[in-house]
Amino acid sequence: MDYNKRCSFGRVLSVGWENEDGVLRLEYDDDMDGVEVAVATAEQIEIGDLVVEESASKLKDLVPYNGVVNVEGLNRPLLAVQFTKLKDGLAMGCAFNHTIPDETSMWHFMTSWAQICSGAQTISVPPFLDRTKVHNTRIKLNLPLPPETSSPAPPLRVKVFKFSESAIDLIKATANLNPNPKPFTTFQSLSTHVWQAVTRARNLEPGDTTVFYVFANCRHRVDPPMPMNYFGNVIQPVVTRTSVGLLLKNTAEFGAGMIRKVIEMHDAKAIEAWNIEWESKVLGWKDAEENCVVVGSSPQFKVCDVDFGWGKPEVVRSGSNNRFDGTVYMHQGKGGGKSVDLDISLEANAMENLEKDEVFLMGMGRMA
Repeated sequence: MDYNKRCSFGRVLSVGWENEDGVLRLEYDDDMDGVEVAVATAEQIEIGDLVVEESASKLKDLVPYNGVVNVEGLNRPLLAVQFTKLKDGLAMGCAFNHTIPDETSMWHFMTSWAQICSGAQTISVPPFLDRTKVHNTRIKLNLPLPPETSSPAPPLRVKVFKFSESAIDLIKATANLNPNPKPFTTFQSLSTHVWQAVTRARNLEPGDTTVFYVFANCRHRVDPPMPMNYFGNVIQPVVTRTSVGLLLKNTAEFGAGMIRKVIEMHDAKAIEAWNIEWESKVLGWKDAEENCVVVGSSPQFKVCDVDFGWGKPEVVRSGSNNRFDGTVYMHQGKGGGKSVDLDISLEANAMENLEKDEVFLMGMGRMA
């Protein structure tokens, strides 16, 4: 990888502590580089190399600051962008410090940036930035850098499974076989489909516990509610657990019902309770729990529609940070409509089993 240029620009935000209170804050600071832009060349890589199902190893070189954690934002850029000229195209890799945006804000930013680059005089939905009119929780923090681990993590495989619109319709219909006045959503149905499949692939015992995490958008859940265009990080993990035996012997309706229930229960009171214990949760977070499935995105974000003026992207993928055994990113499929790309990280043996699972693949599941 040849780097032609690397620079920082602008009067930008930096991270600091609010006096003796130990409260994390952002401030303007001319002396710190909040945004970094790099231009690189990788003419040995083609677009075709990046749209295949297993391209994670090549993506690493196209996204800056791999392996950097959020707390390092105290002395590193809060946003880094790398433009890489490929043999037959351009790759745009972005690294956001997650203390600033959640995925709703990140894609709001990317969409707005693309609109400006395409000639728009104003963006369609301005961000809401007034912190005085939104829910505010002050939490004292004392966050050290994460300890270095002595034992290496088990090798992971990362693979993208492409589910067509017809496959998504079938998955949703399977979860809604029984008449229900409130049908399960596409997200709930697909999440259950993945949770059951990954649990089968791990060859766990019926009495083992399996855990499902989803990161809920809390803008409309807090009291008073925040505007949906509020720019910041307003997500919390929502967790449900059950035994492997119960999850696998029941239909998809069982898992989807659990997921829907725990999401619906995550109201303002639950959010406040989570905030009270937030510091211990941050310090104790160790790649979630054993036997977990963690969904960190949603196909509701129209990522393939973000056009900077040179055409819609051929593929959108997540970087290598925040990956461990059981992470799942759901992205809008390039085919549009209801098609979904499932970006899954699993230990090698489990991934091999998942690739052979015809119930998961549903015959047509890997059609673009």
